[in-house]
Amino acid sequence: MSNALKDYLDFCQNRVETALEARLPSDIILPQKLHLAMRYTVLDGGKRMRPMLTYGTGLTLGIAPEALDGPACAVEFIHVYSLIHDDLPAMDDDDLRRGKATCHVAFDEATAILTGDALQALAFETLANDPSITASAEGRLKMITVLAKASGSQGMVGGQAIDLDSVGTCLTLPELENMHIHKTGALIRASVNMATLAKADIDPNIAKKLDNYAKCIGLSFQVKDDILDEESDTETLGKTQGKDKDNNKPTYPALLGMAGAKQKAQELHEQALDNLSVFGGEADLLRDLSLYIIQRDH
Repeated sequence: MSNALKDYLDFCQNRVETALEARLPSDIILPQKLHLAMRYTVLDGGKRMRPMLTYGTGLTLGIAPEALDGPACAVEFIHVYSLIHDDLPAMDDDDLRRGKATCHVAFDEATAILTGDALQALAFETLANDPSITASAEGRLKMITVLAKASGSQGMVGGQAIDLDSVGTCLTLPELENMHIHKTGALIRASVNMATLAKADIDPNIAKKLDNYAKCIGLSFQVKDDILDEESDTETLGKTQGKDKDNNKPTYPALLGMAGAKQKAQELHEQALDNLSVFGGEADLLRDLSLYIIQRDH
């Protein structure tokens, strides 16, 4: 990782951590247990990849980071809600996330379900009302629509449903990609697209290039996750290593072999860079993020 990227990742992580803390309800307000669980699951954990993409897209387009705090928090609230529900006994039944006990283990299953529900609602409340968002009313409404579609049956939730239905089956490469375009990729694309919506006069062709970039890195992120699930360890990952293989889930290494999966990640990275060729140095952070995604160790 370059020093410039590391510095910017640190900046984004610190910025979004402060913004998330300010938007979460205090744990001294009733219902205290629910609010404590919300803060436990959201704060002090995770790579914050989706907010980084929101801020990074803003940097590319000349949008001040303070104008993107709302969308960055909203997408992270949705992401954390999805992790809480994914970890439930009815789904992946995992007890470790981001290096600490999952929500249903730290609290209880009912609280975990309600915590996810509350974070989902908070995401859309943030987009609707957050005073830091400088986009027009039309732009704000489009952000809500983008995040809602990325989160629902045609996005993340639909991808999770496909994932659950695919356990123990042999998917083709297009079927596996379709699943992850929904499950992982939709929210990553929303992270980028909400930032483009903050720029009222954006060229539609530029917005399309950034969306294509996000589609590529959304898939490469999942390919790398599948690789790490086999090659890394629980301590490094902060979640249970080998869980997908143990659960007989379809993965890129299972379908393509480890060498094929790594080649696929590299190809997606190169496609992502191709879509940034219309930009100069202002998109270097997005280029570095794409490389970081396929080179990370957790």
